[in-house]
Amino acid sequence: MTDDNNVVRDSFFSLHHGLPRQGPGSDATTRRLLSFAGALPARPRILDLGCGPGRSALLLAAETGGEVTAVDLHEPFLDELRAAARERGLTDRVHAVNADMGELPHQDGSFDLIWAESSAYSIGFDTALARWKRLLAPGGTLVLTECEWTTGSPSPEARAFWEEHYKLRTTEENLRACTAAGYSVLGVHRQPESDWDEYYGPLAERAEAADPGRPGMAEALAGTRAELAMRREHGGEYGYTGYALRPADGWVTRPETDGDRAAVHAVNAAAFPTPDEAGLVDALRADEGAWLEGLSCVAEAPDGTVAAHALITRCTVDGAPAAALAPVAVLPEYQRTGAGSAVVRAVLEAARARGERLALVLGHPEYYPRFGFTPASAYGIKAPFEVPDEAMMALDLGGGAASGPLPKGTIAYPAAFGV
Repeated sequence: MTDDNNVVRDSFFSLHHGLPRQGPGSDATTRRLLSFAGALPARPRILDLGCGPGRSALLLAAETGGEVTAVDLHEPFLDELRAAARERGLTDRVHAVNADMGELPHQDGSFDLIWAESSAYSIGFDTALARWKRLLAPGGTLVLTECEWTTGSPSPEARAFWEEHYKLRTTEENLRACTAAGYSVLGVHRQPESDWDEYYGPLAERAEAADPGRPGMAEALAGTRAELAMRREHGGEYGYTGYALRPADGWVTRPETDGDRAAVHAVNAAAFPTPDEAGLVDALRADEGAWLEGLSCVAEAPDGTVAAHALITRCTVDGAPAAALAPVAVLPEYQRTGAGSAVVRAVLEAARARGERLALVLGHPEYYPRFGFTPASAYGIKAPFEVPDEAMMALDLGGGAASGPLPKGTIAYPAAFGV
């Protein structure tokens, strides 16, 4: 790097030192992404890559009780993190390390949770998926966020800006990259506009107060203001999305995308003797009061096509919200292969991560107990029609008595069920 480039780089970093964040994010988003990971060990080993000044590292250490190895190449950011860790009494659990996230020295299986908010772009999304996978312990989770197109037809201005900086893809394309890399997708979270405000608000104030006469600052300010203007004028065309991933043990599962709708319809049509279930899924998808984003999950066949589908939608028990599991469908050629079990577990974990407390299913009493379902009557819950007691089942998703009692009463299903 030439001396002139070094001067511009130093001025760029001076705009960022001391800011609360080095990319779009919020504590709420960090907690939301953390929820997808499910239960962690008592003292999880966490690797935060591209940690910057460590806002996420500090939160993860405090809320998981884990030990966080926080990695960044910019030593001043690490100094900020060390100081913040001292102030919060976390020096024994937050370890700041100057290292390259693309060439990590750690042994395979070293971490229960790998975290990368607004940083995977440094080595590329696909490279991150490939290189970090080996570092996960059995049952470990990778959480990373990626900037991507939120429209299928970006404006020429937005496309030209991003082509110069980093090639964006759509959520569907990135989901395909995740599953192609051998991960099941535990959850997907589109970050709200307020996450950008948390980053760009302080940055814009810093840029306004900067001295443009300082060597290299004029160039640094020009780039920063171009970035702010692009977001202001074209922010509806791109955004950050968070992904929680786990190396697949058998079947790869993920949330449904818009491109899966025809395949999901076909799976349900093939799995049942009538087209009623396929039509039910379509009707539930159109019902804003019933549809729960992220709770329509698929299992992929080895060729990437949809082999199985499971859906959870909103129902109520005596007016209290609950989650109805139905239908569950597997293509005939993949039945009795574990595809159905994999996708049911995936959709139940997704429901648990989004805070659902109670799941209900009307189904085979020899199949659903393997997921923890037991007769709903034991909870004081009944169907709105006559049904064998052992076939109407319930599952407490929220931690039992510590989360308070489950609702009692009669189930009310969405209108699409016709009951």
